[in-house]
Amino acid sequence: MKQPKKTSHFGFLLLFFMVVFLSVVLNAGIAALVIYLLIQSNLIRVVGTTSAGAARIIGFFAVFSIPIGVIVALVAGKIPLKPVRNLIDSMDHLASGDFGTRVNVGIVMRRYPPFVDVAMSFNKMAEQLENTEMLRGDFINNFSHEFKTPIVSIAGFAKLLRRGNLSREQQQEYLTIIEEESLRLSYMATNVLNLTKIENQTILSDVSRFNLSEQIRSCILLLETKWEKKNLDFSLGLQEHFIRANEELLKQVWINLLDNAIKFSPEGELIEVAILETEQNYCVTVRNCGATIPPEQQEKIFNKFYQCDESHAAEGNGVGLAIVKRVVELHRGTVKVSSRNSVTIFTVELPKGL
Repeated sequence: MKQPKKTSHFGFLLLFFMVVFLSVVLNAGIAALVIYLLIQSNLIRVVGTTSAGAARIIGFFAVFSIPIGVIVALVAGKIPLKPVRNLIDSMDHLASGDFGTRVNVGIVMRRYPPFVDVAMSFNKMAEQLENTEMLRGDFINNFSHEFKTPIVSIAGFAKLLRRGNLSREQQQEYLTIIEEESLRLSYMATNVLNLTKIENQTILSDVSRFNLSEQIRSCILLLETKWEKKNLDFSLGLQEHFIRANEELLKQVWINLLDNAIKFSPEGELIEVAILETEQNYCVTVRNCGATIPPEQQEKIFNKFYQCDESHAAEGNGVGLAIVKRVVELHRGTVKVSSRNSVTIFTVELPKGL
């Protein structure tokens, strides 16, 4: 981790000092001028002293206010600027990569809500950056592992094919494995590229009207090889529903949700997909049986790079559900998960009025 630069706050302190100092001197000068004018106007009489003597006294106090102003400025610059200096130091640490840094509000400053709000906002930002950095590190490790496995597999079976002396059945088997592992690599790379693309997208474009039910059925067919391997069955509660949306982006939602359901369903289980149309929304649910997602993880699974399965026994890189959430948000919709008693349900609500 980079060490933070030792930045000097002299310029900032000098500026604040000058502002306070000039304020004190200016106030003293204005007060002296007002008193002098009042004396000259005979609105105020100084007993036993001539006007010239009174002016000298006022001038003396005006000059004497300068060292007082210096002392006041020094004191004023030390006490209230301490939390500001601490905040700047914390920002320097954060900018250098120390995401564990936090701002502590002293007992005195806790009485002032603005300082507390600033400290809480900074600490929340630092915590989010720390979590993102941890997830990024995990993602790099996970992604490297996920990429390495199919690459090694492809290289190994390609080497066996090059050696020859294989039966026709063995050649077909090895070619099938190479094809599947290549598609797996392509899927992972595409997911990462898609996430990068939609994260930078702020406006939903290419909106058209299409058959939502047909789109989901097509996505199920695209994943046929995966669910056939596990002997899974589908129950489809899909009437014909038409929606206005970005067809290509929305396709990624259903592929990722269905792939997720297939991945975590035990062999021979049933996956249920249904669409409920209300006056304002379309509500799409994907239900599968399998391991229950703990409540503390249900909010995190939509974060990019997050994986519930830390053992990496299941394929994936923690990107699919992040894509789902972002695409749904672009459509001004919501996505939720409910998981209990070995049943997990993902619910996507999309508005009709796009």
